[in-house]
Amino acid sequence: MTEATDIFGGIFRSLRNRLAITLIGGAAVLAILLYLVVRSYAAQIAQQGQDSILAASVTSILDAAILRDGQVEVDFPYASFSMLSTASDDRVFYGIYQDQSLISGYEGIAYETAPMDAGHAFRTDTFQDATVRIATASRTLIGARFTTVISVSVAQTQDALSVTLNRISRNAAAFGTGFFLLAAILSFWATSTTIGPLKRLTSSITRRGPQDLSPFVQPVPTEMEPLVSSLNNLMGRLDQSLSQSEDFIAEAAHRVRTPLATVRSYAEATLQRVGREENRHALRSMVRAIDESSRAAGQLLDHAMITFRADHLERVDLDLTELVKEMVRGLTPIADMKDVHLRLITPEKVTVSGDAILLQNAIRNVIDNALKYSPAESDITITVSNNADSRVMIRDEGPGFPPDDIAQLADRFTRGANAEGITGSGLGLTIAKDVVAAHGGQMHLENHAEGGACVTLSF
Repeated sequence: MTEATDIFGGIFRSLRNRLAITLIGGAAVLAILLYLVVRSYAAQIAQQGQDSILAASVTSILDAAILRDGQVEVDFPYASFSMLSTASDDRVFYGIYQDQSLISGYEGIAYETAPMDAGHAFRTDTFQDATVRIATASRTLIGARFTTVISVSVAQTQDALSVTLNRISRNAAAFGTGFFLLAAILSFWATSTTIGPLKRLTSSITRRGPQDLSPFVQPVPTEMEPLVSSLNNLMGRLDQSLSQSEDFIAEAAHRVRTPLATVRSYAEATLQRVGREENRHALRSMVRAIDESSRAAGQLLDHAMITFRADHLERVDLDLTELVKEMVRGLTPIADMKDVHLRLITPEKVTVSGDAILLQNAIRNVIDNALKYSPAESDITITVSNNADSRVMIRDEGPGFPPDDIAQLADRFTRGANAEGITGSGLGLTIAKDVVAAHGGQMHLENHAEGGACVTLSF
C-alpha cells in the first residue's frame, strides 16, 4: 500500500504528469459522453424509423377496413406487411379489434386504446418470448343502422434494430477511441510545449557553474516571470555574499601573511643571538609554526583563487612541456637547498587547452609536496607524456603515501599519518585535484613498486 502510494505520489508531484493526466482524463470523459450521446441519438432515430413503418402498416390496414351488411370486412393490402420486411427477417404480428373484441390476428397481443382518428400509439412489449414494438390506431366505421370502432395493432420484433444499433455502437466506440487517442497525443504535445520553457530554464541553471550567478535574461511565459524574478534576486544576493567572502579570504590571507613574515624575521634574528639551547629550541618551534601558518594562509588564498577561476575557466592552447620546464627551473634552487635533484623527462611539445595559472599552481603544489617528503640525495622524476591523454607524472623517492590514508589524502585539510614534523596545510593535493577536475581530467595517487609516492595528473 505504501509503495503504491509512493508511486502515485511521485507521478502527481510532476507538473507535466499532473497536467497530462488532467487533460487525458477530460478527454476520456468527453469520449464516453460522445459515445453515449451518439448511441442514444442513433437509437432514437432508428426507433422513429421503425415506428413510422409500423404506423404506415397500421394505416394501410385501417384504410382497407369497410362495413358491409353490418359486418366488418378487411382486405389486407400486400404492402401493409411487405413494407415491414428486414434483412434480419423480423417476425410480424397483428391484431384487429372490433369494439375491443379480437376479430382477426394473434391471440395475446395486448390491446391498447388508441386516440380515435387522431394518431397512433406506440409501446414496447414482450410477445412469444421476443421483444416487439407495437403500433396501434383506431377508426370509427359508420353504417346504415349502427357504428363500430375498429382498432388495429401491428407488432414487429427488433432484431434488425438491434443489429443496426450494434453497428452504430461499434462505429461510435471506434470514433470515441480515435478521439481519445488523438486527444491523448495532443495532451502530451500540449504539456511538453507548456513545460518546455521550464525545462529550458532548468537546463540553463544546470549548465551554470557554482560561481555563475548572473541574472536570467531569456524570455519566459508570463506565469514564470515571478519565479525568474525571485531567482534573479536570489542570485544577486548570493553573488554579493560570495564576492564578500572571496574578498574577506583574500584580505585575511594577505593580512595574516604580512605580519607573519615580520615575526619570522625577528624570530630568526633572535635565534642568532640566543645562546641557551632550550631558548633556541623554542625559537625554532616558533619559526616552524610561523612557516606553517604562512603556508596555510598562502594556500587558502590559492584555493580561493582556484575556486573562482575554475568556474570562469578561460582555455587557451598551451605547451605543457614548456610550462613544466619553467616550473622546474623556478623550483630548482629550493631543491638544491635540500640536496634533491629534479629530473625532467619530456617530449618536444605537448599541447593542452587550459588555464596556465591554474595548471602551474597544481603542478607546483604536487612538486612542492614531493620536495617536502623526499630525503636528501634523492631524485624527483617529472615525466610529461602525450599518449592517450596529456599527463604529468611526479614521482619521488620518499616514504610514499600511507596505504590506509591514500583514498582521503586529496580531501581538504587532510594529511597522512607520516606528515608529523613536516610543514603543511593539507591543501596542496586538494588544489591539484580541483584544477585537474576543472580541466575535465583526473588525479591518481599511488605508491611506486620501487618505493616512493607517484602522483599522475591527466588532462
